[in-house]
Amino acid sequence: MAKREVVAMILAGGRGSRLKRLTETMAKPAVPFGGKYRIIDFPLSNCCNSGINTIGILTQYQPHTLQNYINDGKNWDLDRRGAGVTFLPPFQCSVSERWYEGTAHAIAQNRQYIQSQDPEFVLVLSGDHIYKMNYSKMLEDHKKSGADATISAIPVPWNEANRFGIMNIDPENNRIHEFVEKPERPLSNLASMGIYIFNWGTLKYIFEELDKDPLAFNDFGKDILPYMLREDYHLHAYEFEGYWKDVGTLESLWEANMDLLSAETNPILQNKNWPIYTADHAQAPTYLDSDATVKQSVVSEGCEIFGKVFNSVISYGASIGKGAVVRNSVVLPNTVVGKNMIIENAIIGGGSGNMMENDVIYIHDGKYMMSI
Repeated sequence: MAKREVVAMILAGGRGSRLKRLTETMAKPAVPFGGKYRIIDFPLSNCCNSGINTIGILTQYQPHTLQNYINDGKNWDLDRRGAGVTFLPPFQCSVSERWYEGTAHAIAQNRQYIQSQDPEFVLVLSGDHIYKMNYSKMLEDHKKSGADATISAIPVPWNEANRFGIMNIDPENNRIHEFVEKPERPLSNLASMGIYIFNWGTLKYIFEELDKDPLAFNDFGKDILPYMLREDYHLHAYEFEGYWKDVGTLESLWEANMDLLSAETNPILQNKNWPIYTADHAQAPTYLDSDATVKQSVVSEGCEIFGKVFNSVISYGASIGKGAVVRNSVVLPNTVVGKNMIIENAIIGGGSGNMMENDVIYIHDGKYMMSI
């Protein structure tokens, strides 16, 4: 097999329990987003646009929807002989039968796949973030720095810093001298985005050293990166400028959808030469009735709107009944909002015109859904 400069490994197997009902039957990266996308579209499209065409997708929890959706990767120009997409679920072998127990453990379990590609670098990505990023620029910065590993970083609000891996760097050369996962008292607000580039030879050697104590490491943030700093490896920070959102909670998923409703914060509208690819849903054009009102909203294909929609994301195949009002909300694919219903500040999903309580997946900031 031909040598690759870089292989991307997308971590897509998390349970995503904080998304509650949305991940009862599917992995978090398969969750719908933005009216026509799924979350996994963003890292896959970033790889495609960055010229990276060899991708391992590490699955574990409820993988079937995700696998069926991605299929052979054709929608992202990844259906290539000798490259393309490879699904990497946990497996049993003569020396191991463990599930993936963390980000680093998952990559370590698949080192044979990585080695079969013989890459110089391994790009590790999360499958549950919304952003546009040129990974080739990060790789160029990594090579220029001479680092063993590069972490993509972005400033976050100080009151949220304890949710992330936080790093302290030398401002002159961006060399990382401290990395703490979810610190109680952060000394910085420069957060890891969960995007890493490793020199494959270095990472492989570290895995081999840690194999001597297989329970000693599970995660990159908690285990591998602090270990590398203790052993005086060179860690470099790549400071990312642009929109980035971790959509691991219902609140952050609602917020990211609401961000699509402003040209200033909509990552889809930013850099239109960097498209986000997705599956073709083969839906009819959206129909707006004579009494319909739609303002400051995203409306995907295949919708029928008879009511009023304000500041909302309406996903493909949805129907908004006559007299209904949808405001500041996310209506998931193929959902039917019945006549004269009022939906505010919510994420809703359900195929019945008679909305039930369990069709309300999330209510933001104490607002409500009710019928008249």
